[in-house]
This record gives sequence, C-alpha cells and structure tokens, in this order.
Amino acid sequence: MGVPEQLAERMSMAEQHEYLRAKFSRRTMIRGGAVTLGAVTGGAFVTGATAQAAVPSQPLSQTETVDGSLVAPFGRHLAFGNDPSTEITISWQVPLPVKKPFVRIGTHASHLSVKIDAEVRTLYTPAGVGASGDHTQYYVHAKLTHLKPGRTYFYGVGHNGFDPASPQFAGTVGTFTTAPAHKAPFTFTAFGDEGVGYHGLANNSLLLGQNPAFHLHAGDIAYADPAGAGKTADTGFDSRVWDQFLAQTESVAKSVPWMPAYGNHDMEAWYSPNGYGGEEARWNLPDNGPDAKNLPGVYTFVYGNTAVISLDANDISFEIPANLGISGGTQTKWLETQLKKYRASKDIDFVVVFFHHCAYCTSTAHASEGGVRQEWVPLFEKYTVDLVINGHNHQYERTDVIKAGAVTKKLPIGGTAYPETEGVVYVTAGAAGRSLYSFTAPLSYEGHENEVESVASFINTKTGKQNETVTWSRVRYLDYSFLRVDVTPAAKGRTATLTVRGIAETGAQVDHFTVARKAR
Repeated sequence: MGVPEQLAERMSMAEQHEYLRAKFSRRTMIRGGAVTLGAVTGGAFVTGATAQAAVPSQPLSQTETVDGSLVAPFGRHLAFGNDPSTEITISWQVPLPVKKPFVRIGTHASHLSVKIDAEVRTLYTPAGVGASGDHTQYYVHAKLTHLKPGRTYFYGVGHNGFDPASPQFAGTVGTFTTAPAHKAPFTFTAFGDEGVGYHGLANNSLLLGQNPAFHLHAGDIAYADPAGAGKTADTGFDSRVWDQFLAQTESVAKSVPWMPAYGNHDMEAWYSPNGYGGEEARWNLPDNGPDAKNLPGVYTFVYGNTAVISLDANDISFEIPANLGISGGTQTKWLETQLKKYRASKDIDFVVVFFHHCAYCTSTAHASEGGVRQEWVPLFEKYTVDLVINGHNHQYERTDVIKAGAVTKKLPIGGTAYPETEGVVYVTAGAAGRSLYSFTAPLSYEGHENEVESVASFINTKTGKQNETVTWSRVRYLDYSFLRVDVTPAAKGRTATLTVRGIAETGAQVDHFTVARKAR
C-alpha cells in the first residue's frame, strides 16, 4: 500500500518517501549502481569512465540471473549525449536479470566486432504501490563517446547467451546516425502526451516516415501514473505500463534519438522525493542541466544550427504543485545563461525550447500555466526564442506571434514569423495518443479555417484559475497529430528557416508556418 491518505496530507514528498522506504525495508529500496561508458577514439572503441545512477535497486532475492539464451532484449531507445555529433546512449530492457549485458557496434551490419559493456539499472516496485504487482524492471544503458560526426553506425544489444553478432539474431541489429559537424538541412519531430494505445502507435508509424534526426517528447510519456498529481496518494499507478510503452515506441526510438521532457504524469513519487527515480532508471539523457539530482529532465544540446533546450515545468507549475519550487530558482537562472550563450554564438541560428505545461493554450482542461508566463516567457522574448513546443493539453493549437502578452502579428496558416523583431510563436502538440480534450472556440485548421476575434479561456495562477479572453489563438485542431520541423541553414547572406508543420494521424497537414532569421 502507499502512504495512507490521512498521513499523506500532512507529509512532504520527502517524508512520504522515507515512510515507504521504512515500510518496505525488508525489500531494501536503495540507491546505487554505475554506468559503464563506451568510447570511440579514431574508430576504435574503448571502455570509458563510470557515473552514479540514483535509482532504487532490486530486492536481494531477485539478484540471481537466468539462462541468457532464453531472454531477448526489448524496448530499445536512443538518446543524445551532451554532444550529438559524438555521443549516443543506447538503452533497452530485459524481462529478467542477465549476465554481462553489452552493445556490439560497427560500421556495417555484418561487422559488429566491437563489444562494449553495459550496465543494468534495476527498478523495483513492491506490490500495493498503486495498482502495481510485485514487479522488477531491468533497464540497460551503454553510453558511447568519441563517435565520428555525421556517420551511421550499426549496433546490436545482448548479454551472455544472446549475441546480436550471431546469425540467428541478425534481425535485431539497429542503426543510428550522429549529428553532422557542419550546418546542413535536417528534420525533427515533436509531440507530447502519448501513453500506450492505438493512436500513439499510429503516430509513431508516421513519425518514422518523416526520417527525423531526433524526436522531442514534451512530457507525460507513458502514463503509468494516470492521476498525474505527483503524490504517493495517486491511484492507478502501474509500473508495467512502461514495459508496454517502450515496446510500442521501439520502432522509432531504436534508430531516432528520443529526447523527453518530464510532465506531471512523469512524477512517480514512490521512487524518490522528486518523483524522478523511475525516470532516471529508464533514460540516460544529457547531464548538462543545472541540477541533475532534482531536475534530471533539464538539459540542452545543439544539432547543426539549432539549439534545443528541455525544461521541467513541474518546477514552476501553479496548477500541479507537487514539485513547485524544487530547483529554488536555479532552473530559470540556467535557462537565461543558455539563451544568452546561444544568442551570442555565430554558429547557432535557431533556439527551440520544449517542456510540458503550456505557456499559451485555450483548452477547456488545463489551458495556460501562469508559472510559465511569469518565469520563462519574459526570457523567451528577451532572447527571441524561435519556437516553443508544449504538451499537457491533448490537442493541437498554435498562436499568432506574441510579445508581452499581446499579438504583435497575426500569423495565418502559411505565414512567416521573424522572432528578432516580432515575438515568439507557441505550439501545443499534446495529441500524441491520449484521450482528446476540447476547445470553447470553433476548430480552425488548414483547409477549414474559421477565424474568430477572441476566445474565452483561463490561466492557472498562484491563487487559482483566472478567466481571460485572448486574441492569440490562431489554429485549433482536435484530433491526433504531431509536429514536423524542417530546418534549413542560411546560405551566405540569405535567410535560415524553420518550416513547422502540424501533421494529423491520417497524414494530412493541418497547419504550416515558417520562422525565419537572417544569416549573421
């Protein structure tokens, strides 16, 4: 069982965590583990350093391994390291404990000669935590460094008894491609609020067809915690949903780096005081954020001419305050430091920021988050961020160009925004797979435009919901969808562009616009 409701109301998240640790002491949930890093130097792969993984370990009674020939890896997912041109982490699951997991890698599918050790992060969920049964999950990670930019590598994952270099397992070999060392056109995709089900699977199939260089997931990833309040009192939690989710996304994530931000449904309070102990077991993300202990989902990377920043809006959410103020303001300070650095760089044209809670949205469910507008929107405007991508509201909505809370320029479908002089465009792309929400205003999307002068909505503030009437809602589409963004660097003396498209689950285009910057 979790913390009794009458106790939970009087306890902090840290106190609830200690209560559960004491209650399940016979199962011993502890922190520990080390990540073995693989490095590539001049084409030769060597073992690298180690890093600590702060996640609960398995019960001692389940440390015995099984015959590895009876166990197949699943749920492969990739993530960039701090430098996408030279660093990739390969992650996967095994359903049972195995001996000596590893990655084989090479430059051809039939030549996986290099073997790199991997490390298992074990996540144990006692029976009675939410709806979970007594369940242990084994997440495996191998970080590769010193790769060569712009190169496609072949890889296979295995363990004693299951070697991907063996002919019978040749079908399990995957590929990934590192970022180029120079500016070149590329595509990335994005959405939020996926979960497990048909529509998430359908969107993934379309994603793969876009041939993206990477994919951004704007939070609320698997929905193992359907309540989403970030408390041990949340009902319905089932850790096994993650097994289904990672199997569902493997078709894309095994070859396309899958870069998540954390939403409210990703705070699983049973594993750690900040709710992210489970996420630290499942993902191995860039570690260049301001506070890896409290905010492991805050990081940044640069791909070609585009800087991407992942933020954790749980830290500033008035609506769902489980982690409100967890960073003590360090995340916002770090954000400004990154924006200032990127805007000073002559090599970076675009800055894209993604996170979960919406800055501007008119959904009848969550609408807009006042904490985001208070803490981050002024920085987005000061440093002329080119595109902000959110989830949280299960629909597609896109704004006009906004500055200081007002429309500076109407941005019709097919229009062009110039952030340096006009303001910021915000897109809610939260229709990846979960049940859809609704709008108060009529739908308006490509081929079915229905312009209205204003929309009735609300914003979540420190003192509760506050009604507002807005004029910035330009595109509203209510069906499953995702974002495709095509990045074109500027030829000398010309203009660099982001072409942003809303793509429906049917493959139809429901929105498109361009963000442009003159070459420096």
